[in-house]
Amino acid sequence: MRRFQSIHGRLFLIFLFSMLGLLLVVSLVYYQRATEQIRGRVGVIAEKNISQTVGLFELMLKGYDSVTKSLNSNNELMQLLQQKTPAGSPEVSSVNRERQITDILGAIFYSRSDIVGIHVISSQGKVYSFDRSVGSSTRDYNSTDWYTELQKSKGDMRWLGVFPQAPMSGGIDSPVFAFGRQLFELSTMKSVGYVLIETEEDPILSALSNASIGPGSSVVIRDSAGNVIVRTRPEVDGDGEALPADWPGTLKKGEVAVRDRQDALLTAARIGTADWTVVGVTPKRDLKLELKQTQRFLLTVVILLVVAATALATLVSRSFSSPFKRLIQQMKQVELGNFQGRVRVHSYQELNVLVGSFNRMVQQMDNLIEREKLLSISEKNAQLQALQSQVNPHFLFNTLDMIYWMLDERENDRLGRLILALSRIFRYSSDWEEASRAPLRLELEQLRHYLTIIETRLGGRVNTEIEVEERWLGAQVPKMILQPIVENAVKYGLEPLSREGALRIRSEETEDALVIVVEDNGVGMDEEALLRIRQSLEEAAAVAPGRQEDPAGRRGIGLANVHRRIALMYGEGFGLRIESERERGTKITVSFPKPTEEGDSR
Repeated sequence: MRRFQSIHGRLFLIFLFSMLGLLLVVSLVYYQRATEQIRGRVGVIAEKNISQTVGLFELMLKGYDSVTKSLNSNNELMQLLQQKTPAGSPEVSSVNRERQITDILGAIFYSRSDIVGIHVISSQGKVYSFDRSVGSSTRDYNSTDWYTELQKSKGDMRWLGVFPQAPMSGGIDSPVFAFGRQLFELSTMKSVGYVLIETEEDPILSALSNASIGPGSSVVIRDSAGNVIVRTRPEVDGDGEALPADWPGTLKKGEVAVRDRQDALLTAARIGTADWTVVGVTPKRDLKLELKQTQRFLLTVVILLVVAATALATLVSRSFSSPFKRLIQQMKQVELGNFQGRVRVHSYQELNVLVGSFNRMVQQMDNLIEREKLLSISEKNAQLQALQSQVNPHFLFNTLDMIYWMLDERENDRLGRLILALSRIFRYSSDWEEASRAPLRLELEQLRHYLTIIETRLGGRVNTEIEVEERWLGAQVPKMILQPIVENAVKYGLEPLSREGALRIRSEETEDALVIVVEDNGVGMDEEALLRIRQSLEEAAAVAPGRQEDPAGRRGIGLANVHRRIALMYGEGFGLRIESERERGTKITVSFPKPTEEGDSR
């Protein structure tokens, strides 16, 4: 059970059960709706099919009716059938007349592809035929039911039904549909004979099959007496019960009768042209087959969707929980003190933001720890270097104070100011116990004491100017950062001059930094020396702290040490930048974070 308490397990169950619940509801609604639609529309479909079947039959029978009418309206045929053989040449006359009649019948025969045979029986008993039979097609017809039916015709069409073999055409044993009428000479309305037309059964069955709505459906045509004219399927047990003799009774043209019984669905419609009734019988097992097909389809879809939902739930839950697992593993490594690892994931945007924040936090923690370590070592080295430059700092600046008072008694003010400045320098540089930072005001005071000594030593050959805005004087900066810069500017830039030099110290402000600029008009340096110093500054923040040499080889708190201390304290974006041109001078900028309202730097 613990596996389902994890994010992966719970997301999997929630997503899976949600998908399965939705799938179950949709499946039940779909099945119920499909069942209702099948049951509700079966009757509508059956009525529509039976109506279409009746319409097709009406068109087909009208086409057959027009064939017989074309024969009855053929004046030449009517005259030939009434013409008697002249005396003197009976054979020639009879042959010519028979040839002319068969030519007319042949033209009608070839006008439709479904006609099997056309037979005309004249009132004298002579038979004229044009059919597909091989050999003689004359048969005894006087005693047949169909001939008796034709004799009842008063010019109206007689639909004789389907025969297992052709009534008149010989050599054709396949079922045919037969119809005919009595022929009258139109001007005198005198009977000239009868016409019998035989057509293929397939168009009849094809038209009837349109009324079927299932594989077990059958369609039957019955005449007005209830006799079966044709059926689409052979009669099987149960058909007599499915087709009651008293149903559907008398129907109007275009009316459709529907009877829903327990064993079958019955539909019926009347063919007005032939006074026949088309009855469709659809067993209920065919309707259940439709439902079973729907059930099988729905079951297959449900199984596929369950498999897809399970796979999708696994994929989604795993893709969501995998980044958390990696994050937890890395957090355990951080707990053990390993800050070097990083979590690498490409997942949802929120998770990417969370992992990115964690990586940056760990990196900042690692950088902060390393920076504090290096800063502490660098400060200790600076303190040691400052102390090493003093034999006994407290004894030395106490002795200097005593010399200053002795000179003051002798009214040697110039030398007294020099001694006093030197004493203040030693006192400031030896005081590392309070903090490694000091207000910019104290740094500038320390610098002024140093410049007092420099101006005295160089005999007034260097003019100094300090322009720092009052609002920056409270900013906390690392101790002993300006004096090494000014010392390098004087020693290597201004002292070698044969003319009067100038040293300017001013403050500037950028968007997020306070900048102190130390600029001289000394000898400057060439590109090679400038490149070497810049490289030493870049390496200063990267190498392990220790005793460094400044660009001129002098030991002490040099430019590299100042740059490294600022970089360790505030970050790589702050520190020293040097610009110089030969015989034009050197410009060194020192940048710190801009002080807050309380006056401290960030």
